[in-house]
Amino acid sequence: MKSYRFLIYLIVFPLLMILLYFGGMIGYAWITDYRPEPQEEVMLYGSGSADAVADTLTVLSWNIGYAGLGAESDFFYDGGKTVRMPQPVVEKNLNGIESKLKEFRDSVDVMFIQEVDREAKRSWGVDQFARIKDILPGFSGACATNYLVKYIPIPFGEPMGKVNAGLSTFSRFTPTQSTRYSFEGNYDWPTYLFFLDRCFLVQRVPTANGKELVLINTHNSAYDDGSLKKAQMEQMKAVLLAEYAKGNYVIVGGDWNQYPAGFTGVPGFEIEQTEENARFFVPLIYPDAGWVWAWDPASPTNRELKAAFNEKTTPRVVIDYFLLSPNVELLEVKTSNENFKYSDHNPVKMRVALKE
Repeated sequence: MKSYRFLIYLIVFPLLMILLYFGGMIGYAWITDYRPEPQEEVMLYGSGSADAVADTLTVLSWNIGYAGLGAESDFFYDGGKTVRMPQPVVEKNLNGIESKLKEFRDSVDVMFIQEVDREAKRSWGVDQFARIKDILPGFSGACATNYLVKYIPIPFGEPMGKVNAGLSTFSRFTPTQSTRYSFEGNYDWPTYLFFLDRCFLVQRVPTANGKELVLINTHNSAYDDGSLKKAQMEQMKAVLLAEYAKGNYVIVGGDWNQYPAGFTGVPGFEIEQTEENARFFVPLIYPDAGWVWAWDPASPTNRELKAAFNEKTTPRVVIDYFLLSPNVELLEVKTSNENFKYSDHNPVKMRVALKE
């Protein structure tokens, strides 16, 4: 009888401890859950050096992968094993990212940057927004939070811990307004407690003709079946059409986590749009006729993270690009192929002209 009871304790006690642990983590996550309003004003740091918006301007978009997803990295949530890269590797990546941004800063007017950590275990607590702002004199900066979790308990044995991150826009102009728009919808409970609260950051800049230049930095959902992306695109559509109806110039850029319309893959990694995978492509006509998707078909912008980057075998796609309202003319768009040295994304640069 005693041995029977001991066996029960041996089985039940560990199970009870596991349940208490995860129950406690879920309870703590629910109490401390980040619950942003549908629209919130975002603090602007510094001021731009440009007096007015020129007829032509250059815009950069780059998901820097919190400096933790360079060429040597894999990631557990994408099928790899790594949760956090060693501190010297993260610092090497951040130094490389800063070096590239310094190269771009003299030729770029606006930078849309995604996955910028403010304070996170995965990037060793460094305020990357502050670091980047320091190397961009003459640029205003704003950061919209889209990932704020006090403690992420997965993976078991090596938890991700705290994450405070967002998407940042740096500009030579001084916006009159910077607003965070929450994307509606999320994963089911309790999963959403530990995932991103997706958003897009809208900034307004006056132009000489009385119109506004509306700059939108976006980072749409990943790891979903396409339904969240579809809902987010519908929500953004209403904002885009309303702004254009006012006569404003609209430029959207970022990591869409979707293929551009007409994408057929990159050499060696072809993708055919089918009825089954159509939900992972943006619509050809969006949000209305006359709007232009601006992307570079010659180079990939994102790589798979199941393993460290291999130039011959690692699958690559395009998911980082721009959308332009009909009164903005595309002059050039080009991906800077960095071979994913510092991030799992390559930066994309675009030059446009504002029409009268």
